[in-house]
Amino acid sequence: MKDMRRYMNVGGRDRDGLTMASQKLIEAALSGDIDRVTESLRLHNTLDVNYIGTVSLSVKCIETVLREEEADEVEIHFRDFVTDVTPLFAAAHSGHVEIARKLLSAGADVNQELFRGFATTAAAREGHIVLLDMLIKAGASQSACEGALLEACLWGQAKAAELLICSEMTVLDVAKHALVSASCRGFVDVVETLIKNGVDLNCMDRVLLRSFKPALHANIDCTPLIAAIVNRQVPMVKYLLEAGAKTDCYVRIGAWSWDIFSGEELRVGACLGEPYNEVWCAVEYYEASGQILNLLLQHQISSLKSQQQGRTLLCHAILCQNPDAVSVLLNAGADVEYPIRTKKGHESRPLHLAARVGFVSILKLLILHGCEIDSRTETGDTALMLAAKADQAECFLELIISGADLGLVSDNGDSAMQLAKRSVFGSSLANIIRQTIITRKGVHSTNLEVFSLLHFVTGIGNSELLQMVLQHSTEDINKHDGLGLTPVVVATKAGHIEAFRFLINHGADISATSRDGQTVVSLLLDHAQVGVKSRLEEILLDALLARRLTGYSEFKALHFAARSGNLTAIGQLLKMGFDVNSVDENKYSPLMLAAKDGHADACKILLQRGADCGSANFRGETALSLARKSIKCKAAEGVIFDYLAWSHVLLGEELLKHTREGRGPPHAKLVQMLKSGSLTWGKSSRRTVVCKEAAVGPSASFIKNRRKANGYRGNTIVFRVLTETGREIHFEAGSIANLELWVHGVNLIAKEVTCGTR
Repeated sequence: MKDMRRYMNVGGRDRDGLTMASQKLIEAALSGDIDRVTESLRLHNTLDVNYIGTVSLSVKCIETVLREEEADEVEIHFRDFVTDVTPLFAAAHSGHVEIARKLLSAGADVNQELFRGFATTAAAREGHIVLLDMLIKAGASQSACEGALLEACLWGQAKAAELLICSEMTVLDVAKHALVSASCRGFVDVVETLIKNGVDLNCMDRVLLRSFKPALHANIDCTPLIAAIVNRQVPMVKYLLEAGAKTDCYVRIGAWSWDIFSGEELRVGACLGEPYNEVWCAVEYYEASGQILNLLLQHQISSLKSQQQGRTLLCHAILCQNPDAVSVLLNAGADVEYPIRTKKGHESRPLHLAARVGFVSILKLLILHGCEIDSRTETGDTALMLAAKADQAECFLELIISGADLGLVSDNGDSAMQLAKRSVFGSSLANIIRQTIITRKGVHSTNLEVFSLLHFVTGIGNSELLQMVLQHSTEDINKHDGLGLTPVVVATKAGHIEAFRFLINHGADISATSRDGQTVVSLLLDHAQVGVKSRLEEILLDALLARRLTGYSEFKALHFAARSGNLTAIGQLLKMGFDVNSVDENKYSPLMLAAKDGHADACKILLQRGADCGSANFRGETALSLARKSIKCKAAEGVIFDYLAWSHVLLGEELLKHTREGRGPPHAKLVQMLKSGSLTWGKSSRRTVVCKEAAVGPSASFIKNRRKANGYRGNTIVFRVLTETGREIHFEAGSIANLELWVHGVNLIAKEVTCGTR
């Protein structure tokens, strides 16, 4: 104040001169020009050594770069700041001891506070120990020393910190803050100095903690150990533990909370979760190398069994989705089956939590360390079911690959596949199964009625997958699923043609019945899609002909071949012993079906092999009547009628034979046509004639003679046969149908004899 009053009593012009001189003094002190400083102090008795002037100050600045799961990277840069300083501050900043001594001798105020702190602050920041000691001895105040101590600790100046703490000019609270701050930045030598000089290593103070992942930027009351853990300072954690730091301090620094009654986990945000100790902190704020977590576990191995509201460290690592932390805990001996319990009795395992959270790498670790993959919750849910409920497709796949049982059912009656079909990845189930099969580890199901891989793949109609499954095993090819169906019945119902083909070719038994009595054949009878039905029957026929169809007794193979006009198949089936006159469920014979669909050549083969063309079903339909009704092809009608007529006349029939060209009375005779072309109605040669042709109706002379004899008015069932000798013989048939057969049959055989075609 004395210097200030002296300065204020100077006139205006002199004042400007003194101001300029004071500014030059600051610049000389900053640059270390001791001669200029000495000269200025000698020439100007009234010079203000505490003058505050503006200079460009090159100041060290720290930039902390946050790293994911690694210690913060501290980068030091020099930046120029235009700021207010005094000559003593400038000298302290630059480390010019002799200049500082001269300024102090000239009355410089060691406790003058500027924007960037005291002179002691500048000296401590830059690590000028001798100068700092001089300032302390020159009467630095408590505030000046405390500011300097904090600055020294933030900049890792251990010797400066020791000098200040030993000066006994700092209070305990400042020392605590300095200790926690130094722990954040990993300055082990500073922390060691503070602890050796009486600062409690378990003290707690409020500091800014920051983390990139998980995200954190908050002022938190914590211990040096927790500060070091959050900032991933491995050497610091190691030193503090060796120095005896406690590991039972609880801080609210986590982002997770859970309901102690329902067991539901909630991500509430940083510093809003449940309070926990250092080991739990090391799990959530995991350091990439795992050293911090390992150090804490080695220090207190019992932490592996410590619980927070029913959860263990392993559960917390799973919840934080950190596979590396999970690996460290498991390798340290964490119980992979330790149950999670709530106050309402909910119980689950770490595997269940991992399946719900949906972190595949953690799931693999738990399985690798021997967890029971089909363990259940209190509601009977398995990890596989929980993954489906939580829409975790990757976890669902991994569990199946690892052998999870798809044949289990929860207490609610739900299976894993039922839940998966209702999930968001329900449409991708085929792809999931495909990926499982590709691994060649198989799909495990202890109850085919709950889930059968073969039935599932057949049901979706994926022939590629089905082929892969059948190549692996055909053990379940004739077994029933929960609906009582065999795989081939499933394929038949769904109309999956290629799937049906694969199953048949691999030995599926088509005679196997479902629980409601259905078989492949019975389903084909009422199949809604005619085209699909035909293709499925064609597959059955091909398999039968290749002699690889199992249980084919119900399949009317000959009927199908006849209906489709497959001549080769008809021939092969007849050679295999199939009954040419067997009837199907509608009482149709193969010939009837061939006639109905107009397959003339098929009819011809069947007739040649002994098909009965005269038999009728319960509707009175015959092969001929069906051929006549058919609009597909009339050739079949001709073939059947030819055969009927040919067979009829060769068999013979009792007819009325007229004598003497109608003048005599008719006599009943057993008339028969011979393959040689002869017609006979008795044993004598006179009763056997060689036919040339036959015609419907009587001749003109026959009509004339009959009229004379008994008033003949016409008879529609009379036909005449012309012999090779020119003789005409008249016969009377029992019906018009028989009349047509006789006329056509006689002419047919006569033509065959003439042409030599039969």
